[in-house]
Amino acid sequence: MKKNLFLVLAVLLVAHLPAKADEGMWLPFLIDEALYEEMSRMGLNMSQEEIFSFTEASIKDAVVSFGGFCTGEIISDRGLVLTNHHCGYGRIQSHSTVDNDLLTDGFWAMTLEDELPNEGLFVRFLLNVEDVTAEILSVLSDDMTESERSAAIREKSNELTAAATEGSHYTANVRPMFAGNYFYLFTYETYTDVRLVGAPPSDIGAFGGDTDNWEWPRHTGDFALFRVYTAPDGSPADYDPENVPLRPRYHLPVSARGVQENDFAMILGYSGRTERYLTSYGIDYRLENMYPVRIDIRRAKLDIIEEAMAASDEVRIKYASKHSGISNYWKNFIGMSESLQRLNVADSKRELENAFHEWVQADPGRTQTYGHVINDFQRVYEGLKQFRSHNYIFLEAMATGPDALRVANAFNNLNTLLEEEGDEEEIRNVAERLQGMAERTYRNYDMDVDRNLWEAMFEMYHELAPSDQLPDVFETISNEYANDFAAYANSAYAVSVFADADRLEAFLENPVPGVLNNDPVFIAAQSVYGTYRELMQQMEDYSTLLQRTERFFLRGLMEMEPETSFYPDANSTMRFTYGTVNGYHPRDAVYYDYYTTLSGVMEKEDPGHHEFIVPEKLKELYQTEDFGPYATNGLMVVNFITNNDITGGNSGSPVINGDGHLIGVAFDANWEGMSGDILFEHDMQKAINVDVRYMLFVIDKFAGASHLIDEMTIVW
Repeated sequence: MKKNLFLVLAVLLVAHLPAKADEGMWLPFLIDEALYEEMSRMGLNMSQEEIFSFTEASIKDAVVSFGGFCTGEIISDRGLVLTNHHCGYGRIQSHSTVDNDLLTDGFWAMTLEDELPNEGLFVRFLLNVEDVTAEILSVLSDDMTESERSAAIREKSNELTAAATEGSHYTANVRPMFAGNYFYLFTYETYTDVRLVGAPPSDIGAFGGDTDNWEWPRHTGDFALFRVYTAPDGSPADYDPENVPLRPRYHLPVSARGVQENDFAMILGYSGRTERYLTSYGIDYRLENMYPVRIDIRRAKLDIIEEAMAASDEVRIKYASKHSGISNYWKNFIGMSESLQRLNVADSKRELENAFHEWVQADPGRTQTYGHVINDFQRVYEGLKQFRSHNYIFLEAMATGPDALRVANAFNNLNTLLEEEGDEEEIRNVAERLQGMAERTYRNYDMDVDRNLWEAMFEMYHELAPSDQLPDVFETISNEYANDFAAYANSAYAVSVFADADRLEAFLENPVPGVLNNDPVFIAAQSVYGTYRELMQQMEDYSTLLQRTERFFLRGLMEMEPETSFYPDANSTMRFTYGTVNGYHPRDAVYYDYYTTLSGVMEKEDPGHHEFIVPEKLKELYQTEDFGPYATNGLMVVNFITNNDITGGNSGSPVINGDGHLIGVAFDANWEGMSGDILFEHDMQKAINVDVRYMLFVIDKFAGASHLIDEMTIVW
């Protein structure tokens, strides 16, 4: 078995020199002495153990994975959680009605009894991390196929996680790092009773909307408050009125002193996904095959949803969270595409690949090990191009298009049981599970909106996908409806049990054979999902080759550049990034300062534009300069920027100063740095943060919820 290369890598990983301060999503448990000394020179006044420790209470213990998609931080000794408004948006929406519109009016619980439970929401604390690379590698060989390798990793990982959690309520997983060259075992404690405590109205929490999204300057109070509850004995428990607020191991002090340019800033959070080692071939493929179709299809969905939301408050509330999710990455894809081209990122990657090729060819041993890498990248992406973006077309138009289609796809197992006259108890159990899924979907569903999405998405699928990759349902649309997609949509929704919540509920109460096989939405789902699975199977050879090639490429890079500081791509595990508060020059003769103020909110006010409405009370506070103790020299700071390296998943992450005090909440990145998931742009890339003083001002002076401030540890 070929183990020697892994031993070489183990040496390389700890032989780093510190990277430029602003770049790097570091594993906090691997902060070495060189990185720590660099941070200390920049203004860090804490020990490494005070930031991250497995034995003593540390900042790490105040940082949580919020719902698995964002980050939050504990800011009181009673389990108060701070995160972004947009992270809590779906939960705020779920409690909203036309008569009690929390999205529009905001929400502030004045007592613990007023706090609102949220089914399915959780926070997760990191308890321990163990390097299990040696254990995993002991069952691997470079001679394995990718499927054999994956099976061996899975089996060993299951063994390790079972041992780590035996006899406890903890959960654990093994996560690969450096493209599968290293492995770490993460152990967590999860709490499932998380209640909404406070949220500003969207005119503060989402001020600027899509227009300002991914832009600087920003003027957005993007924050919300939740609280973690436990059983009376302090253990995790599902919602129960008898539960009590969490007593955390650690909570972050909140600084009301403000920030200055060049102040040290660090961020801990659950960074989602980066691809810093993506090759030029991957970039070219995305620019040609991924971004264009995803941008176009998302724009079409947004047009339909926005028109319906503008016409009905009921629809606006139902589709608010879905619209936000579609819109966020619609603009992200545009920014990524433009930045990658503007910065010629593929060309810089080609330079690295050429250097790698020359290094490989200079040594017979390296040629034997890595000589296939560049050719394999070429082979992979040429192979993927033959599928003409089908996987992205399907993902956007079908898998995340009309809700009825997605729901119908979940009924395959029930249909099989019905047609084969399966066990009645099993049928009933499956139907009950489907009822729960349907209830969650149809509470935010409108038939007219979904029918319009169906029409538009099937038409776009027909236009964008190659004819030889179209599912057979399109023959029906051609033969029976002459490619009139509106007529097809109207016909399907007139009779399908999936088009209407009451029809579906009635079917699930008495599921009988034959109904699904004659349902036009179920037939369509079978067709489009079946075709997708067939094409993905054809793409599998290229996908597995890509996985293997990326692993060898990164291994070779680390061997080629032993003095370079490598950090693993983000993969939703806790990461640490450090930098400073500062402004930047986005283009010639233009400079953006490092902070914005409430004056900018008033300058942007536009009563005729729903994204730039300013609440009357906020205007009154501004006009009377009633900022309480939260202003600096008469200025109410709203947002500030740092050069910290963040990505999706870092939303809601704490921005912490050199003394370990909370100074801000990360919520966005800037337009000029949109290539950041693939290439960090040192001169331009910024993290955009809510200043905690603005948060305190809104809670205290705007909402009158000073009791929440009273339970925080404020540093004046």
